[in-house]
Amino acid sequence: METKINALNEISEPIQNFEAQEELMNLGEKIQLSGFKQIDRGNMSIVKKIVGNQVRKIQESLDNFERLKVHLKPIHKTEKSMNHELHAELIYSGKVKNAETTNRNIFMGLSEIFRSFENQLK
Repeated sequence: METKINALNEISEPIQNFEAQEELMNLGEKIQLSGFKQIDRGNMSIVKKIVGNQVRKIQESLDNFERLKVHLKPIHKTEKSMNHELHAELIYSGKVKNAETTNRNIFMGLSEIFRSFENQLK
């Protein structure tokens, strides 16, 4: 009986790892998005453009841009609306800058995140 339980545990671990990896989305080598699975295809293309354009601006102003990670967490979800909590981490030259915001509009939330990074980098 123990053999069967161990075999089941061995099978379930890769499945859990796959589910965790499935939620991560890489845009190129230096941008990682997580938690964006629930965003529809049309809005996701806008998110990618916003993030891509802002990262390009950051790369132009920083010599050693390494990585950007953005995590989206839906909160206070109702039938008609939902707040989006965004956490972002910018890594450059071995330094880390963090920004977070909560907004009903995901695009405005992303703008607030990048504005925060812009202010921190001045």
